[in-house]
Amino acid sequence: MSVGPDSKLSNSTFLLAGFPGLEQHYPWLSIPFSCIYAVVLSGNCLVLHVIRTEPTLHQPMFYFLAMLAVTDLCMGLSTVHTVLGVLWGLSREVSLDACIAQSYFIHGLSFVESSVLLAMAFDRFTAICNPLRYASILTNARIINIGLGILVRSFMFIVAPIIRLKFFRYCRSHVLSHSFCLHQDLLRLACSDIRFNSVYALALVICTLLLDSVLILVSYIRILHSSLQTCVSHLCAVLVFYIPVIGLTMVHRFGQHLSPVVHVLMGNVYIIVPPLMNPIIYSVKTQQIRGRIRRWFPKTTTMGTPSM
Repeated sequence: MSVGPDSKLSNSTFLLAGFPGLEQHYPWLSIPFSCIYAVVLSGNCLVLHVIRTEPTLHQPMFYFLAMLAVTDLCMGLSTVHTVLGVLWGLSREVSLDACIAQSYFIHGLSFVESSVLLAMAFDRFTAICNPLRYASILTNARIINIGLGILVRSFMFIVAPIIRLKFFRYCRSHVLSHSFCLHQDLLRLACSDIRFNSVYALALVICTLLLDSVLILVSYIRILHSSLQTCVSHLCAVLVFYIPVIGLTMVHRFGQHLSPVVHVLMGNVYIIVPPLMNPIIYSVKTQQIRGRIRRWFPKTTTMGTPSM
């Protein structure tokens, strides 16, 4: 569906495209998406509950894991209402203000997740390469400061380009290419000068996501000779997060010739896969969390896996 500037939609109202060409299958598509979001919410809540109630998990690594679970939980909550709203036929319209707010939280939470993964890599590097000073380096006060720094870094730096979206003139089609709002999607529809947003967004990705991934890689190169098995779960989480982010960025910037289905698919992978997989990865690969869950389900048996 294409909505031009002369349509009944105002300059401050947009339509979510959903899944073009699959409209007749929305009732069936809503089933797996509902199940995925249920797993995202329940899985991350379970991880948080285990960490909160198990005193032996009150350690720096698990505090960072709790931050990751909260981030994934918020990512699911920030997108579930628009995705399922489209699939259930409730509403495809979204106001500019609501779209900007959703875009702010989606991108902000992405930077939070990248920062938390970097903090977890620093934790593993310290624990393996400097174990005698581990407790003195990662104190509770320092962890709180790291958490506050992550929030400031992630949500303050994106204010400028996000606020500018409010003042753009949108004279092209008002149909967004996903079931949720992204910064680059709104830029595509704007008729105003978007050079600041384009350059700023690219610089921000390079200075955060790219830099974080490089620093994580360097930390694992440093500890590769020590004990790689203790970091398998974190490496899996890193791959699960960065591969969709890089894929979506490449598709948006260089994949204009690709089918809209590819854009939609990459967008949903970027939003859903990390929050879905992180609690599964850490529950399976972390002996302490797995042991606590197994005590709740005595008859459940799992293969032994080395601790993180």
